[in-house]
Amino acid sequence: MSEHTKTERAAGADIPSANLPQADRDAEHMQGHWVLAQLGKRVLRPGGERLTKRMLAQVTIAGRRVVEFAPGLGRTTRLIMEAGPSAYTGVDRDAQVVDIIKPLAASVNGTCVLADAAQTGLPDASADVVVGEAMLTMQSERGKRAIIGEAHRLLSPGGLYAIHEMSLAPDDLDESVKDAIRKDLARAIKVNARPLTESEWRALLESAGFDVLWSGGEPMALLKMRRNLADEGVVGVLRIMRNVLTHRDLRARVMQMRRVFNTYGDKLTGVAFVARRR
Repeated sequence: MSEHTKTERAAGADIPSANLPQADRDAEHMQGHWVLAQLGKRVLRPGGERLTKRMLAQVTIAGRRVVEFAPGLGRTTRLIMEAGPSAYTGVDRDAQVVDIIKPLAASVNGTCVLADAAQTGLPDASADVVVGEAMLTMQSERGKRAIIGEAHRLLSPGGLYAIHEMSLAPDDLDESVKDAIRKDLARAIKVNARPLTESEWRALLESAGFDVLWSGGEPMALLKMRRNLADEGVVGVLRIMRNVLTHRDLRARVMQMRRVFNTYGDKLTGVAFVARRR
């Protein structure tokens, strides 16, 4: 493993658990992705870092103005910084995330603002690229449209919107099965998750004034050992396993999430799109 890869994988591992979002909540009421973060997991995207990298490979970031919605622990932020944007602004409604991202953005004199992705307060046409991962899934249809509409407003004509979200498969999945998955997900991760099929995600983007240029998918293997070795490295996986064994309350939440993910198997996937603003 190269020194660069070691550094990249270690990045974010030193964030104290007390400084993570929702650290003041008990495990029962903590949102699922922050439960995993408390256990030491740093890649919290449904298609893993592989899908994030595939998505970003379709976007020219060097010399471009980038806005990132809900940057979380900053793994994608670091990839964006490495690509050399001319400007970077993160947007998150959690003050602890803002504190995590601001130092990362400093390399391009960027920042992270405390705001909702549906109403950022940033100027019209102030971005060439908008990136958002694992956040539209958690919104109602109205919320999804508001955030996508804000991305459209922020982008200059021809600008690119890159998203990485949870998806349902196949496209003709019965509505009753979709409802069951959404209800079980909501109970397990304590968020009203509403993933869409790939065709529904595409239609949503197109209806909001975007043309889809690229799409890709990866299995939703957030809790699988192979995915975690790829995303977190051996040291990261050992850290997670140690924490799972020593924190009974967090372990119970992980097992609940794992049962839901295993129940629905390949009906849950990670999907990413790169779309151009009309």
